[in-house]
Amino acid sequence: MTDTPAAEPMRIRRRPRLAEAVVEDLVNAIVTETYPAGTALPPEGMLGEMYGVSRTVIREATMALTEKGLVVSQQGRGTIVRDASAWGMLDPMILAALFKREDGLAYLDNLSEIRSLLEGAMAAKAAERRTPETIAELTSQTAKLQKLIPHPAAYVHEDIAFHDIIMRMSGDKLSKAVIDGVQAEALRNHGYSGKLNVEHVRETHAAHEAICSAIVEGDPDRACRAMRDHIESSWARRRAARQPRR
Repeated sequence: MTDTPAAEPMRIRRRPRLAEAVVEDLVNAIVTETYPAGTALPPEGMLGEMYGVSRTVIREATMALTEKGLVVSQQGRGTIVRDASAWGMLDPMILAALFKREDGLAYLDNLSEIRSLLEGAMAAKAAERRTPETIAELTSQTAKLQKLIPHPAAYVHEDIAFHDIIMRMSGDKLSKAVIDGVQAEALRNHGYSGKLNVEHVRETHAAHEAICSAIVEGDPDRACRAMRDHIESSWARRRAARQPRR
């Protein structure tokens, strides 16, 4: 009796690195309106010459742009840039490009609003669903942050962990996924993270302690308010420190 051959593992098709580089550049060009909505991208041959790649690479890149909702192929017109309403706004490349736009600050404002609403609700759920184990984890993280106040760069890293604990405590996996995806790209943008200083860290830690206290005491309304106040006031401080665009 012969053994049945094991099923061959599913192979995930990955785009070549050259295509990914072209995609990223074109995403930036489309989102920042080098190619405005309704206009056509240059023909395949011209794009190939611009990037020094083959037509096959350009086709791969165009397919990726189509999947992201950025372009559509139209008979006789070529590859047309779609209106922003069709874009996959949560796509990491698109998000990164949005934050680089001239009006990128408006998208960072929007991110703060989203975080305030979702994380406020999650803090309330965390207060309702707390357990001795999760309380211990949260209070331990808060104590760790206290020791890092004189070290802003280290504090910021553990600050992210503090918020992650609360999101996990809430059990709201969908909201956490939205925030994780959007914020990951925003944190790469200096305009969002701002300049680190000890004074800001002290204010941030006072807010963290208020959030932790409300959750530990099982007060969902106070936890929600404390989280929303923290996110909104922290962004307001960072936003005010930005140099105005001229």
